[in-house]
Amino acid sequence: MKNIKQTSSYFSILIHSFWVLWLVQIFNLGLQLLWYFLHIILSLWYSILAVANFIESYLISYGVFNKYKSLHLENLRYLAIVIESEDAHQTSKVVQLLQWLDSFGVKNVYLYDMNGVLKKSKEAIFQKLKNAKSIEETNEVVTKHVPDHMTLEFVSYVDGKEAVAKAANLIFRENLNRHNLGGVEFSETHLNEALQIVGCKGPEPDLLLVYGPVRCHLGFPAWRMRYTEIVHMGSLSSMRYGFFIKAIYIFAKVHQNYGR
Repeated sequence: MKNIKQTSSYFSILIHSFWVLWLVQIFNLGLQLLWYFLHIILSLWYSILAVANFIESYLISYGVFNKYKSLHLENLRYLAIVIESEDAHQTSKVVQLLQWLDSFGVKNVYLYDMNGVLKKSKEAIFQKLKNAKSIEETNEVVTKHVPDHMTLEFVSYVDGKEAVAKAANLIFRENLNRHNLGGVEFSETHLNEALQIVGCKGPEPDLLLVYGPVRCHLGFPAWRMRYTEIVHMGSLSSMRYGFFIKAIYIFAKVHQNYGR
């Protein structure tokens, strides 16, 4: 009798475990189906947005929308272009982008990539851009009027590291001279002053265009973009003129309520 009761209890436990396992599997299957469903919905949504953006860019390029025909770029004094290093090898695309900016009258442009690819292509870029000069050339010539050429500054991740190292050494030496080894004075103000002294505190760009697969500034010097508008433009290989005009137009419409 006792063995029968034990067998019955074991059988009940086995049935209960089977039902629990079956419910867990159904729950996991439901979660997988829900994930696939959401993935399909999001994929369709982004595909629709991509098609809509492509059509809009095409229409803007052909001047269908009147609002994009006149761009007021009084506030766009300095513009930065951040390019992913793999895309930076496409010199013809970079030159085309700079030619677009030159046609809009943008005079000061920073070109940045992490590995310094653009720096190595500097000569090839200047050969194709007859109306452009490097920032080193313009610093040697003092003019009282607005220049009629585009000024290019080439920046890489190494430049940012060297700038911070020079500024840190300067701050350390100043504190050492003051015999203030017990507590080194370091703040944003001290860093800005040190960067200015070592010659690495240039003007901040008003707009930063990022060409690359990720939505980040890819190591562009942080102290030079405190009030900078950042726009992700996608891959350089698939850049479109209409999307470029739209980004410039949106920046021109932004109300800036800060002082410089």
